[in-house]
Amino acid sequence: MAIKEYYENEVIPKLVETFSYKNRLEVPRLEKIVLNMGLGEAIQNIKVLDSAKEELKEITGQAPVITRAKKSVAAFKVREGMPIGCMVTLRRRRMYDFFDRLVNFALPRVRDFRGVSGKAFDGKGNYTLGIKEQIIFPEIDYDKIDTLKGLNITIVTTAKNNEEGKELLKLMGMPFRN
Repeated sequence: MAIKEYYENEVIPKLVETFSYKNRLEVPRLEKIVLNMGLGEAIQNIKVLDSAKEELKEITGQAPVITRAKKSVAAFKVREGMPIGCMVTLRRRRMYDFFDRLVNFALPRVRDFRGVSGKAFDGKGNYTLGIKEQIIFPEIDYDKIDTLKGLNITIVTTAKNNEEGKELLKLMGMPFRN
């Protein structure tokens, strides 16, 4: 069963029962997933940005957008408008497919994995997860990467608070630490 059908058939009834929603539209759902790679070394070596862009494209199946510096910072040798990272925003089918791959394939491949922290919520039910190495994704060819790069994954939900957001992600299979 696809994760979207699982959400509609299994998760929604459990959330309605737990939080006693009056309307089905009140039930929190995934809105979007944003993957972001900040690359400080792109200042000296622009090729790092190209490889990161290609890897994000392989992971998500969607072309990333180059992010640029908003302000100049002399201490870091950054000028306004310099490319310093890349990001992808996933919605609808691609979002659910990525979430499924993240929870069932990528996270279990992390070394010494004991679950993700349950404290990385922002107060409005959105969850941010930092990954140290992009090689946990099965789409990445280990021989082709030049350096290990980390990425941030932000899961944006329609939940009103952290408790509802955490329950939604837990029911959808996110492995939280006890």
